[in-house]
Amino acid sequence: MSAGKVRTVLGDVDPQTIGRTMMHEHLLIGFMRWRREAGTLEWRGNPDPRAGEPITLANRYWVSFYGRHPDEYRLDDEETAIAEAERFKSAGGATIVDVSNPDLTRQAEALQRISRTTGLHVVMGCGRYVGSNHPLDMDQRSVDELTQELIRDVTEGADGTDIRSGIIGEIGTEYPISKNEERSLVAAAEAQRETGAAISIHPGRNPRAPMEVMQILTQAGCDASRCVMGHLDRTLFSSEDLLELATTSCYLEFDLFGQESSYYAHAPIDMPNDAMRINYIRDLIEAGYGDKIVISQDICQKSNLTSYGGHGYAHILENVVPVMLRKGMTEEDIDRILIENPARILTLVDPAETLTRHQLS
Repeated sequence: MSAGKVRTVLGDVDPQTIGRTMMHEHLLIGFMRWRREAGTLEWRGNPDPRAGEPITLANRYWVSFYGRHPDEYRLDDEETAIAEAERFKSAGGATIVDVSNPDLTRQAEALQRISRTTGLHVVMGCGRYVGSNHPLDMDQRSVDELTQELIRDVTEGADGTDIRSGIIGEIGTEYPISKNEERSLVAAAEAQRETGAAISIHPGRNPRAPMEVMQILTQAGCDASRCVMGHLDRTLFSSEDLLELATTSCYLEFDLFGQESSYYAHAPIDMPNDAMRINYIRDLIEAGYGDKIVISQDICQKSNLTSYGGHGYAHILENVVPVMLRKGMTEEDIDRILIENPARILTLVDPAETLTRHQLS
């Protein structure tokens, strides 16, 4: 292991070099991978004729609003990914954490090419996504098999390459948490103890989900202070609930910046806008949790890309940071969220240190 370093697809780097970081993105992604590959995926989208048309500016809003176009959740063009990522770099960005795991059609070699071409650091994820995206043989996989797969991805290389993952995740759960998802969480906790890597979580769409996930992880021996709880801006909707989660010591991730529609295509959720996200962050900073906040945009749809009229990977740097300043956040607050906190959580720790923390808790 390389404790004290950040593991990227091009190798281990000094944490001081990672700069402004997006903690939860997808440069390339494809959902329902195993069903697609098995030929068992049936599209049950909207019968609206627009679902059979190419995505263009003429139908882009409908595609984004309803999420019912079969091509919306498939980012598979490297040249487009490079062009979109280069805009992030031009805006002052330095690192993208791509949390696409095998269930989300992770492409290790492509991520390495994107990193080389753009000059950006790319940290790659690993593990299992939500149950509906699990491999078709997931019921037969033991916790130990899941754990060893994670350890190999972090320490040896992923997908038959020597390209190593730098974070465990995004580990997905729906709600209620299924038995397979629980085993996936337990495996993530065990792999964290063996590798010293952080864990990134995709919780179910229920306010109880984040705390239940943290309970499973900590009971399995996870170091909660080395976990990132994602998608809070579609899961918890009060400062009180956010403060309760903060007491677990996990990092709090607001990763849907740029998604400002009051309609959420995946569940009956009243989504906040970016200004409201900033208000939650300010409350957490005032409560003393400024060193536990990370942010991102979770680009995973074509309509998110600037190529399709979306906000893109540079949205936070170009558009959100000025609003943060206008709403009273300081440059120091912003640097902590975009640079210091990501560098700390992404830095690999000595596995013995993680084990010691668990024994003392």
